[in-house]
Amino acid sequence: MSLQPHPGREPVIGTAAREFTDAWLANRRLSHHTRAAYRRDVDGWLTWCAGRDLDPLHASFLDVNAYARELEARPLAPASVARKLSGLSSWYDFLVKLRAVPANPVGGADRPQVDRDHPSTVGLAPAEVDALLAAAGRAGRRTHAMITVLADLGLRVGELVGLNLDDLGHERGHRTVRFTGKGGKARRRAVTPAVAAALDDYLAERGSAPGPLFVTSTGSRVDRHAIFRLVRRLAGEAGIASADRLSPHSLRHSFAITARAEGVPLEDVQDAMGHADPRTTRRYDRDRYNLDRDPAYTIAAARARRNRG
Repeated sequence: MSLQPHPGREPVIGTAAREFTDAWLANRRLSHHTRAAYRRDVDGWLTWCAGRDLDPLHASFLDVNAYARELEARPLAPASVARKLSGLSSWYDFLVKLRAVPANPVGGADRPQVDRDHPSTVGLAPAEVDALLAAAGRAGRRTHAMITVLADLGLRVGELVGLNLDDLGHERGHRTVRFTGKGGKARRRAVTPAVAAALDDYLAERGSAPGPLFVTSTGSRVDRHAIFRLVRRLAGEAGIASADRLSPHSLRHSFAITARAEGVPLEDVQDAMGHADPRTTRRYDRDRYNLDRDPAYTIAAARARRNRG
């Protein structure tokens, strides 16, 4: 395939676009989950361009702005729109290196402001996590194992569904699980007794056939979107007030906040979460402090004392 655009060429859609995307992803060290997300982000842009007879190789920052505003109108959260544009920007950076486009049109686009100090994820209190785990236990062995892994290890949903049976093991006296984290990094975590018990219970039902760890009734890998729906359904059954706003990431959020509340050092939480930048981990601390130390509680308590007097 020729990578050089020329005047009057057909819009770069269909097979040609997939070839660009395949080449771009092949040159990135990415986890399966991140690779799939990037592909969806680019496909969404290409579909939008095709609907407007717009050649993506000739798109300007004005076109990207129009696309972003339509994403926001769906509505998508600013962080979600920013993530999609980030993936698209990486795609264009690759095409610039190939000299398929003269410049990256996403670079000059108006990206949404994202509050880095306050995560948009709705977290759970420890008692709510316990209630969610109890609901998962009533829902079956596989469900209980998946939710326990998310709650007690704080894995991302993509890391969870990407697990294979042979990722479970024993090292230096610990039960362990190995997985591919964000950025395609190989990671390893210790498995707690509760996680080990839930996994053993599930494996007695699943069997020892190699392949995906968490499988459907047809033997295929469990889909990350199914986990999203599962978390909300279980939260509803558990009577959690924010059930309709939760996601699998809510359990990861709660893992980090609870670990810090229990005195786990910041660097240990950072390692467990797989954060390259400690500032990412500190966001969870700020989120916890902003609520736990809200002066409104102090004012309300003082008023209650005066009224009792």
